Amino acid sequence: MTYLHEVFIAVASVFVYMNLMFLFALLLKRNDIVDIAWGVGFIVISVMLLLFVPDYHWRRLLVSGLVALWGLRLAMYLYLRNKGKKEDFRYARWRRDWGKHWIIRSYLQVFILQGFFMLLIAYPLFMFGGFSKHAPGLPDVAGLIMWIAGFAFESVGDFQMMRFKQNPANKGKVMNLGLWKYTRHPNYFGESVMWWGIFFIAISADWGWIAVMSPVVITTLLLKVSGVPLLEKKYSENPEYQNYIKKTSSFIPWFASK
Repeated sequence: MTYLHEVFIAVASVFVYMNLMFLFALLLKRNDIVDIAWGVGFIVISVMLLLFVPDYHWRRLLVSGLVALWGLRLAMYLYLRNKGKKEDFRYARWRRDWGKHWIIRSYLQVFILQGFFMLLIAYPLFMFGGFSKHAPGLPDVAGLIMWIAGFAFESVGDFQMMRFKQNPANKGKVMNLGLWKYTRHPNYFGESVMWWGIFFIAISADWGWIAVMSPVVITTLLLKVSGVPLLEKKYSENPEYQNYIKKTSSFIPWFASK
């Protein structure tokens, strides 16, 4: 099985999967299911490659397992968070802004575009044919430690926010407790660290340095495109949140200023 075969399997899997999710979104009349589909999509890639690429090197199994665990946790969290609620404000606004073109723009800009980014970020999953067979080294250990730390950071941050929002007394208030005291986006920071950890494990492959595109793309998306900018724009006219911005680091955890 050549590298191009692995790429073809990944691309075909994502294309079919995202088209099915688009049809499901049309049925439900809400595009925010793509957020749940995002995490599951990485599981789809992992499973399809394990089924069709007969190479069960331990690094491949490790990376596939770590990515699948991240995707499953994220999808479950978003499902529970969105259950019983209206469509996420971002997608509802785009639906209004796109008017009569909302179907084609939803297909291209929400589902197909996210599928493209999914493939870039998942690159370490379909480069295993070039993995060297030597014993675990320092990059593997460092990568695994980074992944565990990032997974814990994202999971704890999400849990703290969920508990905060479940308390009716906190309605309209800004979450600035726990990890949210040190960074405005602990979940995004944790997710970025996880993918940098995946890169350190994948770097042992032939031409493994190319896998740096994975953490670079996800970090850029979180910081500059779909993560921090959209969320903070939502609270741009909230005085309490603006004060929170002045005191708290945007991404990398640090002590709050006085």
